[in-house]
Amino acid sequence: MFEAISRLFTQTQPTDQRHEPKLAVAALLVHLAAVDGSVKDEEREAVKAALMDNYALEEAEVDQLIADATRRDSDAVDFYRFTSSLTALEEAERIEIIRMMWQVVFADKKNHELEDNMVWRIAELIGVSSRQRTILRNQMAKA
Repeated sequence: MFEAISRLFTQTQPTDQRHEPKLAVAALLVHLAAVDGSVKDEEREAVKAALMDNYALEEAEVDQLIADATRRDSDAVDFYRFTSSLTALEEAERIEIIRMMWQVVFADKKNHELEDNMVWRIAELIGVSSRQRTILRNQMAKA
């Protein structure tokens, strides 16, 4: 029995798609677009554009990524499952994630308090400073 338990902890875990940063970011953006209770067309397009631009994906690839992300998001109980893999990214990549989030927030020209709160929480969880988050918010609000 001890050997069986030992093998369980020493086995290499298969690569799980939920730990792929691209999918994690997509799931966060999908959740952010819906956090205020409705997803507007502008927000859908902003999610799609952010993913296409940042990851240089084709439209079909982004559509599949968003579908996968939507499923993952509906199964999630918190953000940790998505943010845990993002903390290992370089600072510039983590800052870019927050920029993409603000892009989605301001797609409809409004900053709902739930959206603002979610960006703040994600920034904290992935190690983006409040100063950098605020700079990005101000830049995207003017765009």
